[in-house]
Amino acid sequence: MVAAEASPERRRRSPLSLPPGAWRLALPLVVLAILFSVLIAIHPRGLAVASMTPWANQAVTLAFVAVGQFFVVVTRGLDLSIGAVLALSNALASELVSGTPFEIAVGVVAVLAVGCLCGAINGVAVVFGRIQPIVATLATGAIYTGLALIVRPTPGGDVDEALSDLLTYETFGFFPTSLILLFAVVYLVWWPLSRTVLGRSLYAIGSNESAAFMSGLNPKRARLLAHVLAGFFAACGGLFLAFQTLSGDASVGFSYTLNSIAAVVIGGASLAGGVGTVIGVIAGAYLLRTISTIMIFTGLPPMAQPLFEGLVLLAAVSVGAIEMITSRNKLKVLR
Repeated sequence: MVAAEASPERRRRSPLSLPPGAWRLALPLVVLAILFSVLIAIHPRGLAVASMTPWANQAVTLAFVAVGQFFVVVTRGLDLSIGAVLALSNALASELVSGTPFEIAVGVVAVLAVGCLCGAINGVAVVFGRIQPIVATLATGAIYTGLALIVRPTPGGDVDEALSDLLTYETFGFFPTSLILLFAVVYLVWWPLSRTVLGRSLYAIGSNESAAFMSGLNPKRARLLAHVLAGFFAACGGLFLAFQTLSGDASVGFSYTLNSIAAVVIGGASLAGGVGTVIGVIAGAYLLRTISTIMIFTGLPPMAQPLFEGLVLLAAVSVGAIEMITSRNKLKVLR
């Protein structure tokens, strides 16, 4: 009896080849590993914790915001207010996160709640107002920026220094605490969510909203959740930035909006929705910050940093576009 002939796709695939779409996670991790090796080689202190902690801290704020942006992007949206939410959260933190331990705890919860509220407002405008996400979040972003300026007209304020030291130094003297904080928060939110129907709906509506609805999923609820999560993680970023600077600044948001989109794309997510991983997005954020750190130690002018970041972003977008254009089966790209 003759065995059935293997399919052409199976015959072409090597046992060592990556599954379809796995490059989206592998590529940013490999590039980050290469750039990190370069950074260690040129850094005067090498792999010492005293040099790695500032590197880790610099990227945590962007990583939080990028993860928030990812939840909106995966549902085929874009949040242009996420930097403004970060700025508002940062300004509020400079007013509320100080005093007694109880007052600090209440202040942290209040800042996170405001971030979730801002995300919920965005979600309501998009889902129930039926406004395009770019338009809705552009408008709400202006409102959040105005509120941030009311709270903090000029940079300043006060943030509890003891809590700042706890979160921005090292754990047990050899590992950056900020990395533990980042992965702990992301894990505690994403791990249980990814095992629910609602969590899986985020990817489903980004891939094909009509098919998701016909399958019994609730696109409105999923899209609303995506914007709430974006607000929550933007607030986390604003809080951590306050812990780094011990102050607040209402004008810090704009660059984080653009860089969060760049980190999402570099991290392997598709702006067409339905594709990407949280780990890849975090890698994309650290990749961007590693580029800027390398530029500092190599003596390149700081004004050239956007050029190099733009080239990396262009390369990431081009790779995704090439795969979509050359693929015979477009569904293969979304696996």
